[in-house]
Amino acid sequence: MTFFLEPNLDGLIYLIVAIMIGPAIFLAFIGAILFKKNKKASKILFILAVVYLIISLGICGSMMLS
Repeated sequence: MTFFLEPNLDGLIYLIVAIMIGPAIFLAFIGAILFKKNKKASKILFILAVVYLIISLGICGSMMLS
C-alpha cells in the first residue's frame, strides 16, 4: 500500500498575500513620505497604490479561491 504525502502549502499562500498587498503598501508609504515635498507625485503614487490593490485583489483573489 502506497501513501502519498500532501505538501504543506502555507508558504505559498503567504507569498500570494505578500505579492497582493506588499507593493500597494510600499507605494502608499513612499507617497506619504513625499506628501509635503511634492504633492503631485504623492497623489500619483496613492492612485497607483489603489489601482494596484484593486487589480491584485481581483487577480490573486481569484487564484486563491480556485
